[in-house]
Amino acid sequence: MKLVKGRSEGLGDRLPQPGVLRLGRPSDIWFKPALSVVVAVAPPNLALLTLGRLDLAMYAMAGSLCALYAHDRPYAARARALAWVVLGMLGGLTTALVTASLTTDGVVLVTVGAVLAAVQKALCDATRIGPPGNVVLTFISSAVLFTPQTLDRIPGHLAPAVAAAAWAWLVGMAPGLLRPHGPERRATAAALTATAACVETSGRGDTVGTGAVGSGTADDRAHAHAAAGAAVRAARHSLLAAGRPAETRAALDRLLVRAEAALAAPADADPAPLRAWARQVRGNRPVPAVDGPTGPTGIGIEPAPPRGPLWRRLGPLGPLAVRTALGCALAGYASLALGIGRPYWALVTAASLYQANLTLTWGRGVQRVVGNLLGVLLFAALVPLAHSGEVALVLCCLALNFGAEALIARNYWLGSVCVTPMALLVTEFAGFQEPGRLITERVVDTLVGALVGLAAAVAVPDRRWQRVVRAGRTVPRTLAATGRSRGPHPDQRTGSDTTEGVRP
Repeated sequence: MKLVKGRSEGLGDRLPQPGVLRLGRPSDIWFKPALSVVVAVAPPNLALLTLGRLDLAMYAMAGSLCALYAHDRPYAARARALAWVVLGMLGGLTTALVTASLTTDGVVLVTVGAVLAAVQKALCDATRIGPPGNVVLTFISSAVLFTPQTLDRIPGHLAPAVAAAAWAWLVGMAPGLLRPHGPERRATAAALTATAACVETSGRGDTVGTGAVGSGTADDRAHAHAAAGAAVRAARHSLLAAGRPAETRAALDRLLVRAEAALAAPADADPAPLRAWARQVRGNRPVPAVDGPTGPTGIGIEPAPPRGPLWRRLGPLGPLAVRTALGCALAGYASLALGIGRPYWALVTAASLYQANLTLTWGRGVQRVVGNLLGVLLFAALVPLAHSGEVALVLCCLALNFGAEALIARNYWLGSVCVTPMALLVTEFAGFQEPGRLITERVVDTLVGALVGLAAAVAVPDRRWQRVVRAGRTVPRTLAATGRSRGPHPDQRTGSDTTEGVRP
């Protein structure tokens, strides 16, 4: 413990998070993953329903859920990212199928599931794949581990997963046919809008008729500057990831240079053209033509450091991987000790908790528990409809998939209200089960996974993250004093940890 303003600061001082359940604004593209997952899931499930093989729907779902990833990436980068997600999903699925066919020992299955979860967490964070990160991969592999299996049936179970994954890849790439530069345009528009807000907060408003704009405090100005710098960096990265240069990309590049120049001297810039350009860039209209150079200027921002090879990026994530493996294993063992026959949900709950620091991990645990408990109530309400027939079961799953993606950007717990019954219904594709037992097991696994997972986070501290968080507490004061935004520490950009997405 350490002294803070005359008193000791212990574990309790880092855990409370009053706004952990507060709803935020939905993301600008919330409908894209929501619609994509429905389009990716519906055809495979309906085809299996027609063939009378709905028992294979869980394996098809593994491939379909790949459509949740990489919606913010330019299409050249998205094609590669989705291909790696598909390979990762199929790799985890194959490992789980082979393990389940070789043993039914619960301790062995939990151990393998915990190791898989740690590997998936480390790889997703190292590659910054983004939401929904590792948790969907862990959900699929953990659920399959506890499904009875034999070696001779593995090819037949992998086939629908491969087919659905290929379809999901096409679904993820399809919007590029209509808006080939859509992601870069959105990123540039966001950078222009954030820079305009920074200009207004810095006091330019009195000359452009915006009234009280510019009356923000020093901290307000510092945070606006930091947000604009982060948005400019994200847009610059999006343009660099877009592949070969094109006329549209060059025009966006010149607009981004204007945003960088405004960010360098916000008190002397005019926010009006920045906002007008942002409105034009968002749609399908021609990108506004402005004079000037292209390429990063480095004015007012600090560029992100170059990313090293994957093995080097995995090294600093060692404590996080150990924490994930330990938390998932102990949660699974505790669930087995309590008599839960398929403790995969305890593993998934523990795997979903781990964030950049203990405070965020605690907040995610609260969100997870609240969302899951409300979700089992929704499942109880939907059971009569879902059990009325296989068509109703498939339609309920589709509706819940859409709802989860539409709501989870507002807050993780709100999306979990739909994710929980969806995950429970997926286990019923092979046959309807007694709802009371499912609800009881899910509640127990949720509480066990959250408590044991948090204990593992305390037991295996990550000193590297603690240094980053302590340093981050001084950033607002430093920015206020210097008037410059150096952006988040490169180690704070954890990808899946800081953004939302469907996480079963």
